[in-house]
Order: sequence, then C-alpha cells, then structure tokens
Amino acid sequence: MRVAVMAAGAVGGYFGGRLAAAGHDVAFIARGVHRDALRRDGLKIESGLGDLHLKSVNVRDDPKQVGPVDVVLFAVKLWDTEIAGEQTRPLIGPSTRVITLQNGVDSVERLAPMLGEDVTIAGTTYVVSTIVRPGVIRHTGTTAKIICGRLDRRPDPILADYVMQMKAAKIDATLSDHMLVDLWKKFIVLTGTSGITASTRQPLGVVRDDEDMRALFYKLMFETIAVGRAAGVELPPDLTADIDRSVAAFPPTMRASMANDLAAGNRLELDWLAGKVVALGRKYALPTPAQEAVYAILKPYRLGRTQ
Repeated sequence: MRVAVMAAGAVGGYFGGRLAAAGHDVAFIARGVHRDALRRDGLKIESGLGDLHLKSVNVRDDPKQVGPVDVVLFAVKLWDTEIAGEQTRPLIGPSTRVITLQNGVDSVERLAPMLGEDVTIAGTTYVVSTIVRPGVIRHTGTTAKIICGRLDRRPDPILADYVMQMKAAKIDATLSDHMLVDLWKKFIVLTGTSGITASTRQPLGVVRDDEDMRALFYKLMFETIAVGRAAGVELPPDLTADIDRSVAAFPPTMRASMANDLAAGNRLELDWLAGKVVALGRKYALPTPAQEAVYAILKPYRLGRTQ
C-alpha cells in the first residue's frame, strides 16, 4: 500500500513506522523539530512489542509533495481537524480511505463534508504512545490496536483489503461491523482516563488504588455512557464488565494523552472530551456533574501555557 501519515505524531508515527517496516510505501507528514529529527536520524520506536529504527524515512512538509495514496492515517489533534482535513485533499485518489485515528466521536462528521462520505472512515486506537524526544516514539505496554469501519455499516471491499494488509504487517487491526458503538466504547474509557489523570495529575495506577479517585474515575465514565445512550448509541448492557477489563489492562504508569499535554503546557483536547460530554448532557437534560467539574478544573489550561 501507499500510505500517508497525517501527521507523524505519537500515534500516527507508531503505526506508520510499523507499516514502513513491513515494506509499505509510507510518507510521514511532519513539521518542526520532529520533522528535522526524522529527516536526520530516521524514526525510532521503543516498544514492548519490539524496538524499531528506520534509518531512512520519507518525510514531507506538504501533502502535495506526496500525491494520492491508498490509506491516510489521519491522526492530528482534534483542534487541527479542519485545517489538516483541507491539507489532506491532495492525498485523495479514486480508492483512498482516510482512517481517523483521533480521540472523540465526531471526526467523521467534521471531515466527510470536505473529503467525501466514501473516503472518510471512522477509526479508533488503543495504544499508549508518546514522543519522548524528536524522532523517538515510546510505546508503553503491549497493546497497539486499530479498529475501523464505516459508520453507515455498508460493506467496503477496498477498506477490507487495506485492513487485511495491515494485519499482514502484524498490526492488530480490526474491521468493525458496528463502528459507532466501537467509537463510543473508546470514548467512554478515554473521557474517564483523560479526565482523572489530567485533573489529579496522577497515573492510572495511583487512581485505581485509591477508593475516592477510583470512584470519581468511574463516575466520569458512567456519565459518558448515559449521554451516549441518550444520543441513540446502542451500547451493550454488559458494558461495565468491558470497562473493568480495560481499566485493569492499563499499565500503572499510564497517563492519558491529555494529561501528558497538560504537563508539557500544550493545548488540550478538553472541549472534545469532557466538554463534549457536558454539551450532550445539556442537550439531553442529563446531569454530568463529574465531567462538569473536570471541565471547569482544566478549562484555564485548555489553550496551553503560552496563551
């Protein structure tokens, strides 16, 4: 496959690196010091699934320099969705699929109007990765999963073939037959982990071991479940058991990406996580006091330290 990583951050860089190592033609869209390090030293991945050093990678500033590809791994921060979506247009060909590997639940509705309904594919990831220094991505734990599929649940043979090629590259990729539910399953856990690890400034292991913090953590997730069901998402009745398994599987050092962004003084995805739950709660007249508290606590930092 020809693949473009838009952009080569902690998530896109990890999965793009694995595809490149398997022999696929991967173009990494990057900027700044990270771009410079990738050009100079290649891409390094530190991972319990196997370290990787690609000494030479195809790094571009501008998607126009790449042209149409088969797959775009769309992994920009949520506030950059529209800008990056416009920049993605030159990557679109007759059989391109843009797989959104972002947080939140509204990426497709934001991207499809500019890229096309057939092109835009909902996706989600289960991976804990960070850029520890320019050109170096650290993957924590042994989970690195992509789930993707059409929100309208239509068969897509082209996408199915791309997912099979990802599997052949030893990426844990799944083609979902009910992607809306899978998006919300991730969103439920993420609004919990991001809210609790950012607001307490503690890793998940500390949260799990403390009765009060653990109770708040679960309140955050239960509020997200409530607004999801009110929005018409067909969440399974035994979802709590799935949540328990997910929470237990996280390494104790895990901090959500929003907590890492907070510590670094970066902009936060708060408005699309806790803020989204609060907005939906108001829309459906459901109380979301825990998510409202997280939003209020973190709101002064949502534009980053320099704002």
